[in-house]
Amino acid sequence: MIIYQFHCIILCCDGTLLCVFCTLFQLKMTLIWMQSPWMSAMSKNKELKKIISSGDQDKDEGLDFSEFTKYLKDHEKKLRLTFKSLDKNNDGRIDFMEVKQSLADLGLDISKEEAEKILNSIDVDGTMTVDWNEWREHFLFNPATNLQEIIRYWKHSTVLDIGDSLAIPDEFTEEEKTTGLWWKQLSAGAMAGAVSRTGTAPLDRMKVFMQVHSSKSNKISLVGGFKQMLKEGGLTSLWRGNGINVLKIAPETAIKFMAYERYKKMFASEPGKVRTHERFMAGSLAGATAQTAIYPMEVLKTRLCLRKTGQYSGMFDCAKKIMKKEGVKAFYKGYIPNIIGIIPYAGIDLAVYESLKNLWLSRYAKDTANPGILVLLGCGTVSSSCGQLASYPLALIRTRMQAQASLEGSEQLPMNLMVKKILEKEGFFGLYRGIVPNFMKVIPAVSISYVVYEYMRSGLGIQK
Repeated sequence: MIIYQFHCIILCCDGTLLCVFCTLFQLKMTLIWMQSPWMSAMSKNKELKKIISSGDQDKDEGLDFSEFTKYLKDHEKKLRLTFKSLDKNNDGRIDFMEVKQSLADLGLDISKEEAEKILNSIDVDGTMTVDWNEWREHFLFNPATNLQEIIRYWKHSTVLDIGDSLAIPDEFTEEEKTTGLWWKQLSAGAMAGAVSRTGTAPLDRMKVFMQVHSSKSNKISLVGGFKQMLKEGGLTSLWRGNGINVLKIAPETAIKFMAYERYKKMFASEPGKVRTHERFMAGSLAGATAQTAIYPMEVLKTRLCLRKTGQYSGMFDCAKKIMKKEGVKAFYKGYIPNIIGIIPYAGIDLAVYESLKNLWLSRYAKDTANPGILVLLGCGTVSSSCGQLASYPLALIRTRMQAQASLEGSEQLPMNLMVKKILEKEGFFGLYRGIVPNFMKVIPAVSISYVVYEYMRSGLGIQK
């Protein structure tokens, strides 16, 4: 209370020196508190640990005066940049319209009420505007350092990797693009995807196995399928095709990001502002561009997943044999259903995510507009699952077309005839063969990718 009163007196005075004095006073009082008996108990606090790790240069698990001073200066500098990026009219105050506009610039359309909730969580004096001092006070000892972090829970992050690269790419602020933070975010996401896909590779291979081999006359259960794979190739056979599945993440992410930035500029009705439907169109086209570029790797992944022991010595041998036996066209089999599948997946994924997020905010958000990590993961998992449910028949057709040349006695059917054949012989549910292992991998995939992403962000020096 004494600190707060003293701070208010200082703020009423004029001059840069007094502001500096105020900061130093806060610093001194904070250091006294940190050295107090309460420090050992409070050090368990998650936020405090993040602050200590951010400023701890000598890695002694504590902050001395110089380290804390440097942390404070660097942190305040980042907060100032964020404040200026939100203060659109440069009047020194942020109102709900500026919050709404800043989110709209990132392709996130929110209502007036939702923007006011964000503002209320920072506004101290009840004026419905936030000045620099309120902003600084709110975030000074909070790890959030930029606009991307502050609105993180409002975004549908593609960090939640479930093995299907059909989602809308992430948005990045101008600050992140100029400072180079964007490539760190993408690198962290790529590593998270690689670990997640490796962890759920057996279920992914089972999905492909059931998509191609399961039918009414040859029903394959989960247990039976795994027994067959283990008997044929041993434990390591469960990870067949995983190498190229991980390898394609980096080029696909990079192409998708660059294409997305181009398409956004093309579709934007106003410079620097992208509406939700424009974002969807740009994201879908970016996904199609990336898929076109890396699609031969998708074909190789399917063939390697289905290969028998000794059939191929590796991905290069597989590519060489396909080229020699089937020609270049084989590397684009199933391309049309794959591209068509992007639209229902991305559209439903975005729509469900926004609906779930808004439902939570309207029912449970009181003094804050931040849903929290559990809500984020829940919304992301459900929306991705709904997107998969809608696009799964097209994914099954794609996989069968990719694999049919490698199956003895298999007819080389185009997409329309294959759909007709499946419906005639297996019925509507024949289009959903393998969906059980596909859904089984969603929750572990989301969990693994999120945990790895957070560790990677920390390792790459991105403030959490």
